[in-house]
Amino acid sequence: MLSVTTPAIEGRRVTSYLGIVTGEAILGANIFRDFFAGIRDIVGGRSAAYEQELRKAKAIALEEMEQQAKELGANAVLSVDLDYETIQVGSGGGLLMVSASGTAVVLG
Repeated sequence: MLSVTTPAIEGRRVTSYLGIVTGEAILGANIFRDFFAGIRDIVGGRSAAYEQELRKAKAIALEEMEQQAKELGANAVLSVDLDYETIQVGSGGGLLMVSASGTAVVLG
C-alpha cells in the first residue's frame, strides 16, 4: 500500500476516491512512568526508549489506516497526516495518542 503526505502522485491518476481512513494507537500511562524511571537513557536530550515507543505507535496507526483503506479496495492513501496528542487521565498520568488519517484512493 502506497501512503504519501501529498495530495497526488506524479504520473498517476486517481480513478476513484473511496473516503477518509484513519488509524490510532494509544500508549498507556506506564510508558511515561518507564520513561521517567529510565531517565538515565537520555543522551543529548533524547530518549532512545521513548523514541522507539513513538515509532512503534506511529507504525501501528499507519498500519491500521492502510488496512482500512485496503478493505475499501484502495491501492493508495493520499494526504496522510500524523497527529500526536496527550490525553490526561485523572491525576495519575496520561496517555499519548498517535493518529494517522488520509484519503483512500484507487490509482490507475
